[in-house]
Amino acid sequence: MATYVDILKSEFPEIDTELFDYITGVLDSGGADFEDGEEVYEAIGGVLQDVSADTKNEDDVRDICLQMFNTLQLNHHHGSQKQLLLDAPVQLSQISVDNVTAAEDVQGIWMLKRSQNTTVNAKKLEKAEAKLKAKHERRNEKDLQKGPSPLVLEEASASQASSKKDNRVDLSGKNRSYDIRIENFDVSFGERCLLQGAELSLASGRRYGLIGRNGLGKTTLLKMLASRNLRVPAHISILHVEQEVAGDETGALQSVLESDTLREELLSEEKRLNTRIANGTADGMESVRLTEIYAKLEEIEADKAPARASVILAGLGFSPRMQQQTTKEFSGGWRMRLALARALFARPDLLLLDEPTNMLDVRAILWLENYLQTWQSTILVVSHDRNFLNAVVTDIIHLHSQRLESYRGDYENFIKTKEDRLKNQQREYEAQLQYRQHIQVFIDRFRYNANRAAQVQSKLKLLERLPELQPLEKETEVTLRFPDNFEKLSPPILQLDEVEFYYSADQRLFSGLNLSADLESRICIVGENGAGKSTILKLLMGELTPVNGIRQAHRNLKIGYFSQHHVDQLDLNVCSVELLLNKFPGRTEEEYRHQLGGYGITGELSTRPVASLSGGQKSRVAFAQMTMPCPNFYILDEPTNHLDMETIEALAKALNKFKGGVILVSHDERLIRLVCKELWVCEAGKVARIDGGFDEYRDILQEQFRKEGYL
Repeated sequence: MATYVDILKSEFPEIDTELFDYITGVLDSGGADFEDGEEVYEAIGGVLQDVSADTKNEDDVRDICLQMFNTLQLNHHHGSQKQLLLDAPVQLSQISVDNVTAAEDVQGIWMLKRSQNTTVNAKKLEKAEAKLKAKHERRNEKDLQKGPSPLVLEEASASQASSKKDNRVDLSGKNRSYDIRIENFDVSFGERCLLQGAELSLASGRRYGLIGRNGLGKTTLLKMLASRNLRVPAHISILHVEQEVAGDETGALQSVLESDTLREELLSEEKRLNTRIANGTADGMESVRLTEIYAKLEEIEADKAPARASVILAGLGFSPRMQQQTTKEFSGGWRMRLALARALFARPDLLLLDEPTNMLDVRAILWLENYLQTWQSTILVVSHDRNFLNAVVTDIIHLHSQRLESYRGDYENFIKTKEDRLKNQQREYEAQLQYRQHIQVFIDRFRYNANRAAQVQSKLKLLERLPELQPLEKETEVTLRFPDNFEKLSPPILQLDEVEFYYSADQRLFSGLNLSADLESRICIVGENGAGKSTILKLLMGELTPVNGIRQAHRNLKIGYFSQHHVDQLDLNVCSVELLLNKFPGRTEEEYRHQLGGYGITGELSTRPVASLSGGQKSRVAFAQMTMPCPNFYILDEPTNHLDMETIEALAKALNKFKGGVILVSHDERLIRLVCKELWVCEAGKVARIDGGFDEYRDILQEQFRKEGYL
């Protein structure tokens, strides 16, 4: 079959040698990139039109270009398959010498003196090259318009060694124990192994706190249990509070009552049977079945269910009016409270809670602590609220180094026991190391002594038999630092004077509001959800304008704001480095990595999509973004949500060292006690300072619970 060189020679026999070399050079170098004959025409058609000297029209030249494109494709296809069998070994040194000699004899097209009377039309050649460039630009634009491919997140998986004996017991239905024991199991997230050869034992009626650093797999473990990817006996009911209640026309109280499926089924059957009796379609057995139903309803205390559901809702902050509202009228946070209320009302055999305090205010947390202390079945709760764990749990399960370790007692007892264990392990490690060194000294001393050869050999074998000595694993200390290289500002720094604010005139939120803060301030605002805490923060920042009154701020005040909905403000489809690059362009990648590293987002974590990070890791990215411009005043709305306890401690230390002002809204008692010098309570359209601090506020709430009968 003719090649494009043959086609070129036969169609244009008078073609100039230099033009021939130019055209074949274009086809040689770009052959694999041409997609059709039209692209070949755009590359060399104008030149061929000039060479033909009007003997061929545009259609003829297009046909010739198509023929050459077909031969290019054929050559490219066969070229990749061609192999050459050598007759003799290749002498690379001789080739090198030959190449040098040959290079001296070769003169390329660019070395020749070119005659000025070329037949190429320079303008048309320039036009052809411009067309080719435009083609590439259009192709690039199309690629950009396609947009990024959809983000595919990794999935969690679990595996465990199966026991034939356990399987037989489960299938026989003879296993009536409510204890859970899962041995030798692995949990992975994508390609990352989170747990390996782990064991989990949950005794019926005990309350377990699952703790560990952010991103180690606590939430994933709860999901594996809830989905029964890890084997839990079939007769044990599991409830995982994860998704908020769907918004529909069901009332809040009715939604909670419906979570008790046994009660609902019995009431529904009772209604059907009574209807059949009233219609005269009964077969005589209805009365017997009704007697059984009434006995069962009495046994489960069905008549007390509405009152019990109402107490749970009230404890979680639902007023009598709110309990009658439909679920679709509530925000996402309140629907999560509804999901928690449904779980508490249903009383499953195993209740799985993931950061239940994140959605609650201080008042609701105190009520939940009191309520769970009398819980009869098993609880496994992930929480980073130190005081909540101390009040609720009977055991701690510590996730670290891809394994689970159990400790009896609350969190404070865990800290003490863990420290004692580490000290004992360190002493044992040092004793073993000293013993080995003692043996090694003997070996080194008498290695070349013929009389001691047998003893040396014995010592060497003893060293080989000793297990490998592993140094003690210590978790790295978490450190955070808020930059404070700014000038001191003279008061007043930030004030609200006689401020009145409302979203609608018939519902005044605040009136006569007077607040003041400076660079020495460490203020915490507490109050029930919906009392207006976030609104106060927005008034202080200037995001909302008072209806009456004045907001005064220092002209050099620079506020850093952390929102409790910080995840909504992060671009989840990019990595952390790219996130900072988009927000603060013009800096080096090293600067962005250094900034993220200061908040624990290092190495591979900084290049993973933000969507694949854990809740705590996303919070750290938000901190890195907030502190990049070096503010001199921080306003933080629920900053501890999703943070592990070590990071909360580090956050408290960083805020205490920071030389600027801090106002925060938080439900975390530990952070409030460590940081805040003033406590403001937001209630009934007013903000009042409590001189007795958090202890006084806690006593006030406990007294309210006793009066209202919620305990």
